[in-house]
Amino acid sequence: MDVLTIVGARPQFVKAAVLSRAFQKLGVQEKILHTGQHYDAAMSDVFFEEMEIPKPAFNLDVHGVGHGAMTGRMLEGIEQILLDEQPKVVLVYGDTNSTLAGALAASKLHVPVVHVEAGLRSFNMNMPEEVNRILTDRISTLLFTPTQTATNNLHQEGYGNLDISIHQSGDVMEDAAKFYAAKLDDKPSKLEQLPEEFALVTCHRAENTDAEDNLKAIVAALNEIHSTLPIVLPLHPRTKAKLAAFGLNLNVHLIEPVGYFDMIRLLKGAKCILTDSGGLQKEAYFFKKPCVTMRDETEWVELVQAGVNRIVGANKEAICTAVRDFLSMDMDFSKDLYGGGNAGDKMAKIIQEKLL
Repeated sequence: MDVLTIVGARPQFVKAAVLSRAFQKLGVQEKILHTGQHYDAAMSDVFFEEMEIPKPAFNLDVHGVGHGAMTGRMLEGIEQILLDEQPKVVLVYGDTNSTLAGALAASKLHVPVVHVEAGLRSFNMNMPEEVNRILTDRISTLLFTPTQTATNNLHQEGYGNLDISIHQSGDVMEDAAKFYAAKLDDKPSKLEQLPEEFALVTCHRAENTDAEDNLKAIVAALNEIHSTLPIVLPLHPRTKAKLAAFGLNLNVHLIEPVGYFDMIRLLKGAKCILTDSGGLQKEAYFFKKPCVTMRDETEWVELVQAGVNRIVGANKEAICTAVRDFLSMDMDFSKDLYGGGNAGDKMAKIIQEKLL
């Protein structure tokens, strides 16, 4: 086997679909290992089905435990599969526990690690994602950065002095957005009737869902915005549980988690996006929508610099003000911030030339 791709969370499935297609074109043999980190069928299985991603050859089914136990169990399971399968390369995406476990297992067995979405930094070490991405970058062989900012981060941290190859490839999420948006008409939708005008909201990060004051402020903001601009919110299981635990009443259009095609439909139809996700900030840009980011920082600083993304934290007034401002502004989405949509082919060719 040439490449073992390790995924565990929904955004990674989307990214993996892009490179899987590119590998197939080049005749590169790939198997996919799903750690099980996103275990709900609505959060996982539907992605493989509707996005025509090869079904995972391996599923570790590791979920529902703390960071240490999750990463440790993944590490153990991945190591055994590496010993059995002997891949030439391990490919990991992003910044999840699955990412770090895959990179650690491979590096300890001296299997080259390729990290897609390298060099991103929030500069907040309280975020588990920041720890995961920094450690993964350091033990990788080949780093693919999506933006100039990410490339600059690596050079500022001294990566130019290390035996690590850095390539600014563009962002595979733009590849995916363009590829799948063109297929919308061929795919059935599970969405019910939507308001004529609406804002799309996602909220799932632990710093918002697990902190009662933060979640309370976000709920208050969304309820206020919904009174003038309807809000559609695909509800993450963790957020649903925390709303109930804290006794919070969210008066918006709540829907079940959706697949990627329906998420594109929601993005295309929305007036603006409010999110604490990383990937959705970029997808908002791909579909020319302003984005209000309910976090204290972002890895995608170029969006803020372009004036199409505002960082507001979990602050009711800041959230409401940002939405009002964006709805009254004309914005420029013309800059090519993410490479133009051919990152997957670039990456696959470089992996083939350098590591296979």
